Amino acid sequence: MTRDVYEYAVIRVVPRVERGEQVNAGVLLYCQPRDYLCARVELDPARLRVLDPSVDVDGVRKALDAYELACGAEAGPLGGESLGGRFRWLTAPRSTIVQAGPVHAGLTADPGTELARLFDKLVRV
Repeated sequence: MTRDVYEYAVIRVVPRVERGEQVNAGVLLYCQPRDYLCARVELDPARLRVLDPSVDVDGVRKALDAYELACGAEAGPLGGESLGGRFRWLTAPRSTIVQAGPVHAGLTADPGTELARLFDKLVRV
């Protein structure tokens, strides 16, 4: 079984950037040898409101959805970029409410299964 290098980042929501508190809301995974880029997101509004009762949940949800859209065939403005270029753009540091954490690497034989494993471990409570 061939295993390939992949990179991933946790997508996090930081409702009050000045406080630095965050909720993990997704995982973005890129595997160049398998030509694979996918994001999986899930927002828990109750957990988010604990950090900021006035957070714009609908706005956060739209920003999270943009990560998933940027990975697909209908990638909008990023559609002309390579998958690697999209991954780098999506993981670039930002000081916004929705942002990607640091990039980490690993080995996998199946990027989709790895994404599901990371999502269950890092996002789901």
